[in-house]
Amino acid sequence: MDFTFTEEQQAAAEAARGVFAGVEPDTVPSPSLVPGAVAEDFDRALWTRLAEADLLSLLLDAEFGGAGLDAIALCLVLRESARVLARVPLLETSAAAAAVQAYGGEELKSALLTRAGRGEAVLTVAANGRTGHDPAELAVTARQEGAEWVLDGVQTAVPWAHTADLVVVPAHTTSDTTSDRTLLAVVPRIHQGVVLGEQVSTTGERLGELRLDSVRIAARDVVEADGAWEWLRELLTTGTCALALGLGERVLAMTSEYTGKREQFGYPVATFQAVAVQAADRYIDLRAMEATLWQAAWRIASGAPGVLPASGDVAVAKIWASEGVRRVVQTAQHLHGGFGADVEYPLHRYHAWAKHLELQLGPPAAHEEALGDLLAAHPLG
Repeated sequence: MDFTFTEEQQAAAEAARGVFAGVEPDTVPSPSLVPGAVAEDFDRALWTRLAEADLLSLLLDAEFGGAGLDAIALCLVLRESARVLARVPLLETSAAAAAVQAYGGEELKSALLTRAGRGEAVLTVAANGRTGHDPAELAVTARQEGAEWVLDGVQTAVPWAHTADLVVVPAHTTSDTTSDRTLLAVVPRIHQGVVLGEQVSTTGERLGELRLDSVRIAARDVVEADGAWEWLRELLTTGTCALALGLGERVLAMTSEYTGKREQFGYPVATFQAVAVQAADRYIDLRAMEATLWQAAWRIASGAPGVLPASGDVAVAKIWASEGVRRVVQTAQHLHGGFGADVEYPLHRYHAWAKHLELQLGPPAAHEEALGDLLAAHPLG
C-alpha cells in the first residue's frame, strides 16, 4: 500500500504550515489560571486566514469553490493545526460540510456549502450524546410533521456551540409507520426551542449543552440518506486522531529540545540512557499513531473495500491515538521535571488538550471490543 501523499495533499499541508506559522500557543491563558473559559470566541483572525488560504473548502467540489480533496488532505491540515493548538472549528466545519455535500439535498448544498468554504458559515457537530457515554444518534428524537421535522432531546459537550452558526445534530426517527433510522438535522444556533447551557472543557474552551424542545426544522435542512451519520462520525473520529498525532509530535519535539539543553552532572540529560529509552518509546507510539491514522483516512477517502469495513481501521486508529497521546504527554511532563508541572509553561496547555482528545476518543478497551465484534462478524479466514 502506497501512503505517498499527492502533490495536492502536500500543497495543502504546506499552506497550513504557512497559516499556522504565526500562532503561539503560550499566548492563551492556561485553563488552570482562569475561573471559566479561556476565551469567549474562537480565533476569528486565524479563521479568516484559513478561509483566504482556501483551507476551509478542501473537501468541497469545485462548484462550491473547493479543491475537491479528501480526508487525507484534511488530516494533514489538522495535524499542523494541533501542533500550535489552533483555536478554530476546522474539523467540525470541514466534516459537516463534507457530509452535506456527500449526502444532502441540492437545496441545502446550494444554500450552505459555498458559505462554509468561505468561512462565512461556521458549523459544528453534536456528536457526544446526552451524557458523553451513549450514542449521539439516540440522544435526540425526530418526528415528521408535514414539511417539517420536530426535534426533541439533549446533546452534551458540543464544541464551539456558542459561536457556530449551525449545529449538525444526529437524531433517530420515532414513527409507528416507519422503521427507526438516523438522520442529520442542520439546526441554527439561534432558533425557537434551542437552548444552550454553558460547559467548559479540559482545554479551557467553551462547550455547549444543546437542548432541543420541539424544534422545527424544514425538511430541506435535514439529511435523510442512509449512512450519512456513520460516515460523518468516522470522519470526525479520524480527524481527532490527526489532532492527537500533531499534538504528540509537537510535545515530543519540545521534550527533545528541553532535554538537549538541560544538564545534569555536566551532561545534557538527553544523553542519559533512561531518558533516551523513554523518548524512543514515545517516538514508536507516534509512528504507530501515524500509520494507523493514514490507513483509516485512506479507507474513508477511497471507499476501498476490505475484509473489514472502514470502521475497523478507524477503531485501530482510535486505540493508538487515545493511548498514545496520553503516554506522550505524561512522559514529556516527567522528562521536563519541574517545568512539566508549571501551569504557566506551554506544556501544561498541551497536556490539557491531550486529555480532552483522549476523553473524546474514548478508552482503548472499548475500541478493542468493537474491533473484536467486527472480526467475529467478518472472519478473516
